[in-house]
Amino acid sequence: MYIHLGNDCSIRRSNIIAVLDMDNATLSKNTREFFRIAEEEGFIESISNDIPKSAVICEIDNKSKIYLSPVASSTIRKRIADGLKSDVKFKID
Repeated sequence: MYIHLGNDCSIRRSNIIAVLDMDNATLSKNTREFFRIAEEEGFIESISNDIPKSAVICEIDNKSKIYLSPVASSTIRKRIADGLKSDVKFKID
């Protein structure tokens, strides 16, 4: 299942490691340092010109990638949860 992150970007749910709220994540000095290093190393991709509301940390083909998304982290988490519910198979006797 794919999770839509905004604009034309969708990622396989199985590739998502974490979804961070940018307002909360940037409060921590350690997290800001993490994002600074990730930016320098080329791991960050902004998928919109809008101010990012969330950061989605992924591993794709054994490479780390951080997508800055205009979609709220709560919305992305809900899309992931809804996808998990749809994967559940019910046995009817």
